[in-house]
Amino acid sequence: MKTQKNSNRGDRIAVSVRRQVAEILQTDFADDALLSRVSIVDADSGMQFIKLFYYARGGKDDNIQKRLDTVTPRIRHELAARIDQKYVPNIRFVYDDTLEKSERIDKLLRNI
Repeated sequence: MKTQKNSNRGDRIAVSVRRQVAEILQTDFADDALLSRVSIVDADSGMQFIKLFYYARGGKDDNIQKRLDTVTPRIRHELAARIDQKYVPNIRFVYDDTLEKSERIDKLLRNI
């Protein structure tokens, strides 16, 4: 029987990966005009595959998504050196529009 502790392992890995990827973006890609606008805001839990949700200052930009897709293998390589795991999870970046939606709802509520 699995214990409750094992079920949180995916969450712990996702939090660690989120933190490490944010650091990688800040240090290794600080000079990149597109990626310097990116903030990692959340991660889906998982051990083999993790979705990293990001927000970009200035709003959604398809060029940022393309750039993230391009540098993902390099980020995974750097991630492998930083985490203490046998396997490095696959990562995928997904734009998080929660902030924009909440601002839109606030605006609608103010107009009522």
